[in-house]
Amino acid sequence: MAKARISEAEGRAALDAWVAAGEAATRTDRAAAVRYTLQVLAERAPGASVEVRVPPFGAVQCIEGPGHTRGTPPNVVEVDTETWLALATGRLSWNDAMTAGVVRASGTRASLEALLPVVRLR
Repeated sequence: MAKARISEAEGRAALDAWVAAGEAATRTDRAAAVRYTLQVLAERAPGASVEVRVPPFGAVQCIEGPGHTRGTPPNVVEVDTETWLALATGRLSWNDAMTAGVVRASGTRASLEALLPVVRLR
């Protein structure tokens, strides 16, 4: 069963709520903001060579290249919710996140630097 697409209006509203409330944002708003930004990332960089995980809210495969079908993918990026939303909106740079050790990236293709931010805040 295909996942429901998050509309731009719904995604932007969730991002606005996250910005306004920060870490106090509701779980529903954080989940919608994460899923929306992951959706935008996957649309911007279609493919299956890198898996981006933001537990517990979502994961997508993206970036052209050799894909995988079983087991752990060779290229994985995993981040927590707040870090992902900061990266996705440009509040945190990829290099700063890597330097701070808040991104777990493995594999030769596991860099999102050229794709971030995926959305601009209003």
